[in-house]
Amino acid sequence: MPTRQRRHASQAPVQYRVAAADPHTHLFDVTLSVAEPARALRVALPVWIPGSYLVREFSQHLQDLRAWQGGREVAVRQLDKHRWQVDTQAGDPLELRYRVYALDASVRTAWLDATRGFFNATSLCLRVLGQEELPHALEVTRGGSPDGWCVATGLVPQRVDEQGWGLYRAADYDELADCPVTLGRFFSADFIAGGVPHRFVMTGAGDWVDTERLIEDTRRICEAHIAFWHGDGAPPFERYVFMLHASGDGYGGLEHRNSTALICQRSELPARRDGTARPVALKATDGYTTLLGLISHEYFHTWNVKRLRPAEFARYDYDRENHTELLWFFEGFTSYYDDLILRRAGLIDDAVYLQLAAKNINQVRQTPGRLVQSVAQASFDAWTKYYRVGENTPNATVSYYTKGSLVALALDLTLRREGAASLDTAMRALWRRCEAGPMRERDVRSVLRQLGGRAFDAELDAWVHGTDELPLEPLLLAHGVKVQHEPAPLAQQLGLRVSEAGGALVVKNVLRGGAGEAAGLAAGDEWLGVEFAPARRGGTPEAWRVQRLDEVQALRGTRTRLTALVSRDRQLLRLPLQWPAEQHTLRLSVGDATRLSAWLGDNAPAQSAGRRGATS
Repeated sequence: MPTRQRRHASQAPVQYRVAAADPHTHLFDVTLSVAEPARALRVALPVWIPGSYLVREFSQHLQDLRAWQGGREVAVRQLDKHRWQVDTQAGDPLELRYRVYALDASVRTAWLDATRGFFNATSLCLRVLGQEELPHALEVTRGGSPDGWCVATGLVPQRVDEQGWGLYRAADYDELADCPVTLGRFFSADFIAGGVPHRFVMTGAGDWVDTERLIEDTRRICEAHIAFWHGDGAPPFERYVFMLHASGDGYGGLEHRNSTALICQRSELPARRDGTARPVALKATDGYTTLLGLISHEYFHTWNVKRLRPAEFARYDYDRENHTELLWFFEGFTSYYDDLILRRAGLIDDAVYLQLAAKNINQVRQTPGRLVQSVAQASFDAWTKYYRVGENTPNATVSYYTKGSLVALALDLTLRREGAASLDTAMRALWRRCEAGPMRERDVRSVLRQLGGRAFDAELDAWVHGTDELPLEPLLLAHGVKVQHEPAPLAQQLGLRVSEAGGALVVKNVLRGGAGEAAGLAAGDEWLGVEFAPARRGGTPEAWRVQRLDEVQALRGTRTRLTALVSRDRQLLRLPLQWPAEQHTLRLSVGDATRLSAWLGDNAPAQSAGRRGATS
């Protein structure tokens, strides 16, 4: 065997070496080696990352791209915003070197400073066009990393040391892109769930965190999810890694096939307490409840969207938008089960769950866009609307997360009321039917018809493809929930969303059909004061400075007409406002605990689905 071939025989056809050469520059050094490049090889960086449906143009952070082949430097020509062509000859190994600027604190891209590092391959690793399905390897080297840093990733280790530095392998580019990497001095703990090793790593937190509680609660979440999908069967992965970064002000998560990247505020983490007693039960308003819901949400995605996925995602196209009308199912149904499985894992009680459900119901009902855009349209438009929030967003769109979760709630309660099945059994049937792979809406309709004993086309047409209101109140009442109506928050009464920071009352959104819109208020207005007509003929108008909405309420008393004094583009305006009739929000609480338990406490074992769809 020739020497050159022998030197590359143990390497993957496509291999990356990533180093944090100088964290203070926020630059990752990347070397891409291609064992057998084609003539005039082309490479490209993805424009988006699966799970976050927005074109983000990751190539904006790539710089200093150069290439060598056969000991000589070869030309690299940029073809468009994210593709390059290298002046290669076929056969001789190719090496490309470049740097990537990394200072995005989200879970979607990359970060590097002296405290930690993090990256997704979609931000750092150029795709070798035509070789995406070949085996890939990733070598993470120490470079200029601070002493004590370690590495964690869901990739399969090939040659790594005790701190995780070294070589990892991936079956193809898709697997590489689906396994983020975190670097730094982090807390790390291991646990077993469903017979499978899990690892939890955390950066950015202090010694005050009650890590024992966090790990135990996460383990219970994982056990509940695995039992939901597989009963006593094994999950479709051989290892799983949670990567949590605690920050001063952040929140988010992104699902992957055998890992998830999470961000929370430090204030959401559980703090250690004196004594051995377990902390009191969680409340719906606790930040820790929010964090556990996030963990639950991303873990449920391990099945619902990473393996059971829309047909449009059967093969990701990293060069452009990948449209689907099914995000109401894959994100919305996941949003339904994230809190529900917290309840079934015993981490929240019925009262807390119902408070969380009421919050979702009220959020959708307070969004005028629900009457404009169907949740199927919202799914398709995610690329242009969901992630591009503006002042008119609540009037023109609806969240496929939140309304999708309510569609799941309505379907589940309808199935249970009719006595034939539940949404739990439907989800497991979809998993088996689609072989943990591409799914279409007709599969949902078919499974519902089979399990429910009738067609659910009318419901899906109205709730998913139409803008009909969901019949949630009678369904909730039928399952032991007490439904009450309470006065809506003041901003909602006026059809506004406002900011009250820094002593300034600023209008953020004017909701369609509300009193604020009728008065002529606009997003960006600073509401300076209120003016009232004289109490008697010939009297003096009464005017007051305001900085909060509750001051407007207090000053008006029982009067139904006032003039809003606002500043718009430094022009002072007087806008007549008619005070609206009282509006209401929903409050849910436990009514009939026995009937409620049949739904919220449904821990009926799943039939084992074995190891279908295992890819790890």
